[in-house]
Amino acid sequence: MVELKEITKNNLDNVLKLKVAKNQEDFVSSNVHSLAQAWVYRKTAFPFAIYADNVMVGFIMLGYYESKNQYTIWKLMIDKQYQNRGFAKKALNLAINYLVNNFTVKTIVLGVAFENTTARNLYRSFGFKETGESDEFQFEMGLVIDT
Repeated sequence: MVELKEITKNNLDNVLKLKVAKNQEDFVSSNVHSLAQAWVYRKTAFPFAIYADNVMVGFIMLGYYESKNQYTIWKLMIDKQYQNRGFAKKALNLAINYLVNNFTVKTIVLGVAFENTTARNLYRSFGFKETGESDEFQFEMGLVIDT
């Protein structure tokens, strides 16, 4: 069973030990960086550890961009030793449900590194579509929530 759990003093060190494969390091920021962002944006950032059968397998951070009035999946990463087991898909489904069930969500946006075709395909399988927005590192995808 995959679940999202609050990050606490009891699991923080394990979150910080999670790593992606070497060839994926340019796709996501470090968890240290993400947790620093979560602290700075603590009113609108929602970080979670991803557990599968009570074993931490990844990290996800959701958020709300006040300036854009948009909810986001700010970061999703699965530790290199737990990849290719369907955990990202299950965590993404839980994240979308968390946002929809706790907030008035019209659209969920996220950024994908240009070269990260695995993530692009995962997000497309949930109905995310490219918005046309991008920066020098990534392009944006959005999911319209039908209410």
